Formats: sequence, C-alpha cells, structure tokens
Amino acid sequence: MDPKHSFPVNTAEFDPRLVSKWCQSNLASLLRCLRRAVEIESPSGDRAAIDRMARFFAGEFRTAGGRSWLLPHRTAGAAVLGEFPATLPGTRPADARPILLLGHHDTVWGIGTLRSMPFRVSAGRVWGPGVLDMKSGIVCALWALRALRVLRIPRRRPLHVFLNPDEELQSRAFRERFLTEAKRARAVLVLEPAAGGGALKTARKGVGEFRITVRGRPAHAGINPAEGVNAISELAQQILRVERMTDPERGLTLTVALIHGGTRSNVVPEEARAVIDVRVPRLADGRRIERRMRSLKPIDLQARLEVEGGVNRPPMERKQAAELFERARELGERMGLKLDEAATGGGSDGNFTAALGIPTLDGLGGVGDGAHARHEHVLIRELPRRAALLASLIATL
Repeated sequence: MDPKHSFPVNTAEFDPRLVSKWCQSNLASLLRCLRRAVEIESPSGDRAAIDRMARFFAGEFRTAGGRSWLLPHRTAGAAVLGEFPATLPGTRPADARPILLLGHHDTVWGIGTLRSMPFRVSAGRVWGPGVLDMKSGIVCALWALRALRVLRIPRRRPLHVFLNPDEELQSRAFRERFLTEAKRARAVLVLEPAAGGGALKTARKGVGEFRITVRGRPAHAGINPAEGVNAISELAQQILRVERMTDPERGLTLTVALIHGGTRSNVVPEEARAVIDVRVPRLADGRRIERRMRSLKPIDLQARLEVEGGVNRPPMERKQAAELFERARELGERMGLKLDEAATGGGSDGNFTAALGIPTLDGLGGVGDGAHARHEHVLIRELPRRAALLASLIATL
C-alpha cells in the first residue's frame, strides 16, 4: 500500500470495549431510530420520498454533533453531506485528510411496501423494507459517532459522511461528487450490509452490461425465407461466442439475462436484442472483456451487429482493503468479535472509491439476510457490535 495511505496509530491506546459497552447500553434508542428510518419509505427515483429520508438523516447527523447539508437533485432526490471536525488538539497537517463514511438512503422497495412488510421485531431480528440494505448501516454510523461524542474519545482526523440517493440505480446523479469526497479522504468506510456471518467485504466484482442488437431483413417464412436475414439466428450464434468468454475459475462471468426478437411466427425476424450481465474480478478483466465484446463481427455478413454498453462499476480489489481489514480484525478481537472477510459478486459505491486507489473497506453495516427480498432482516445482537466497530475504526485511523 502507498505509504500515504498507511495507518500507523497505536491501537493499544484505545479500548474498544468501552465503546462496545456504551453501544450495548443504548440499543433501545438505536432501534427506535432504525424504526423511524425504515418507516420513511425511500424508493430509488421517487424524489419526494428520497428528500424526506435525506432530511431525516441530515437531522440525525446534526444531533450526533456534526454539520450536515442536503444536496438537491431535480430527479434523483437529495444527497446528504455531513462533516465532523477532528477533536484531538494539535492535529497535524498530515492528519487533515478525512475519513469518509459512504452509504445510500434509497431502497428497491416502492411506496406502500410497509403494508405487507411492516417494521417488526421478532425472534431476535428486525424486519422491514430497507432495514438491511442499508438503513441499519447508516443508523449504526450515527450511534458510532454518538458514542465517540458522549465518551469524549478524541478523533485526530475529520470525518465526512456522504449518503447517495440513487445507489440502486447505478449511482449516476452524484457519482462525481462522492468521488471528489473520496479523493480527499484517507480511507473510505462503506456502510453496506455485511457478507454472510458478519464478514467484512474486502473485494467486490466489477459490474457491467452490454446490449447486442442484430438487424437482419424480414421475409415471408413460408414463401421466400431465403430472401430474409434471420436476426434471431445471428443473435443465437453471437450468444454462443459471448458465453465462451466466461471464465468461472477466475470469477469472470457473462450472463445472457434478456433476449427479445421477432414479430410473428410467419415472418423471418428483422431484429433481435440481448442484454448481457458482466462480472469481472479485476480491472484488467474488464478492459479485456470490453475489447472482445466490441470486436464481435457478424457471422452472416448480410446482418448488422451493434454492441453497446460496458463495465459501469469497476471491481474493488482486495489490495485496497487489506490493511483496513487487519485494523478492523484487531479491534474486533479486542472486544470479543471475530471478523472474517469475504468477496462478493455484487457491486457498491465502494467499487468506485477503491478503483481510485483509496483504501476502502466495505460491509460495515448490518448483519442479516434478505437484501432486496421479502425476508429482509438484521440481527439485533449485531447492531451495537457494528456501531462499536465503526466507532473504533473512526477513532484509530
């Protein structure tokens, strides 16, 4: 790792058990805040709903001791930016680079989902739309900051918070803004949910989408089929080419996710389309797949072939998370929390920050199951632990 991104603080001077105890004793208030957050439904693309959610979280960050602003957007809704100055006297210029907490306050659930998926507490779990992905992560960050403030634990670095309103829609509206924040940061802590068993996410695949369109020539399928150019037949052969690019052992996959073509059973189809989902473990894999996809040529020279798209979310490679994970693992061990690491095929905004070369650790949010599914839930016992882990990282980076 680049020396400018190393983390030399002696963690022996900090006792994470103190923070853990405070978070445990304040679990009831954490759950009340989480309920309020879940019951403000915030589907991606619903500007009014996203703005309501943004106002709520902006207010909560102010009560946690920081300053916060809404960043409006005409279609996506508002982002939230929060700032917490360093609290250790005599902070050196070398410590001026902030820690960035990165999250999103949009969900995949439409308005009215609460009627069939209400917030509820049952069997040691909290259930509700968006509770795992990722309102519990944001609430844990709030309680981490409150713990540091109440316990008067100094922070030698400033802390910035950025909540993105359209992460579930490929983070288009504010991508440049949060990347600007990341470029200024010493490290990025991503509040996405944990992997299975509470593992932190140290690697994510890059995500892409390609659209293949074949244009042929229509003809009567019974009278003169030879005069036609069958777009579906051409597309089928191109799909076989695409599938041969897959390398499962490397973790590189291309999945034909959608196909469409033709108009009637008695017409040689003039047009056919396919959408290809791409997952790549390394930046170099993404560049290579983009070259190969764009080099596809028609097999039937009378057909025309168009390839659009590309890798829209770069991979998060482990090297950007390795040292942060070791710090988290050490702190967790000292408060009785065994932390593992995991790689995942899904993407997050951490993919973008890691691709900049900024140390990025993901999966620091809630522990549970069912993201984007009707059984979405978090484990209650893990919430204060995750808040304490976040507080410990903030205090020692």
